[in-house]
Amino acid sequence: MQLYTHFTLEERDSLRIKLKENKSLRTIAKELGRNVSSISRELKRNRNRDGTYNAWRGCTLYIIRRKQSKKKYRLEADQDLKNWVKVCMDKYWSPEIITAIWKKNNPIAKLSHCTIYAALKSGRIEGYLPRTHLRRRGRRKNSHQSYTIHPERMIRDWPEEIKERTRIGDWEGDTVYGAIGKGLLVTCVDRKTRFLAASLLETRSNNLTRQAIQKALQGFPVRSLSLDNGSEFADFKGMEQDLNTKVYFADRHAPWQRGSNENINDLVRFFFPKGTNFHKVTEDMLNHVLNLINHRPRKCLGWLSPADIFYAKCCT
Repeated sequence: MQLYTHFTLEERDSLRIKLKENKSLRTIAKELGRNVSSISRELKRNRNRDGTYNAWRGCTLYIIRRKQSKKKYRLEADQDLKNWVKVCMDKYWSPEIITAIWKKNNPIAKLSHCTIYAALKSGRIEGYLPRTHLRRRGRRKNSHQSYTIHPERMIRDWPEEIKERTRIGDWEGDTVYGAIGKGLLVTCVDRKTRFLAASLLETRSNNLTRQAIQKALQGFPVRSLSLDNGSEFADFKGMEQDLNTKVYFADRHAPWQRGSNENINDLVRFFFPKGTNFHKVTEDMLNHVLNLINHRPRKCLGWLSPADIFYAKCCT
């Protein structure tokens, strides 16, 4: 069976010449290697009103029809899928997470995360937009890090068990700032499970930061803590005493050394954007955000959530 291909300009011009030579449609079809029905359909669609045929006009009409013949968008054709996407977006899941879980539950059904991104961008999911439901709000990632202290241990000196993420209790820590003078957050991410612990902080005071980290990690296993070089972490020796652990610091201009924490902080920023007044954020509000993040399926965890692995491992 011959596969169908669209007419080219050269074929249309050959068709015009052969029609002028008064050749039959069957003869023209044979000479062009086309089915006679294809020739008939081409003439029916693109012939001039006076019965003549022009190759350029035929190509122009073909291009117009192609632009007008748009396939119905996936989320418009499948209302059940669209409703399910809305439920997931209410949990602030990314399109990639939504796609992975959908394929996991529907192995035969096809879905691309690009379909969801396109639907959000064009406003085809009513009430859901990139700026309101995507972690970066449609903007590119932009990170910033300062270095003001000189630590004793560096991340490049990590032992293998920390590098390989073989155990729970190796934490990466950082701070998330709000509006000037309006407080901040201390965030700690477990390297193995990506589980997030956090605590509210009034100021960047060394002593208050030390207390906030101790509060955030209270009740959790702590085998190491890796930080950036912010001045708020200057009392790292006190942290080592409080947590009975070792504190490591990242090299200058190497935020990727604490990649898990940098990534999670970007997600935290979705819920607490720049300019947030953390003095007005309650413990209940913070716990709600932590619950959403820790129960968010992660690709690096095989689409399990950090809480699934963290509590399962801690309880075994």
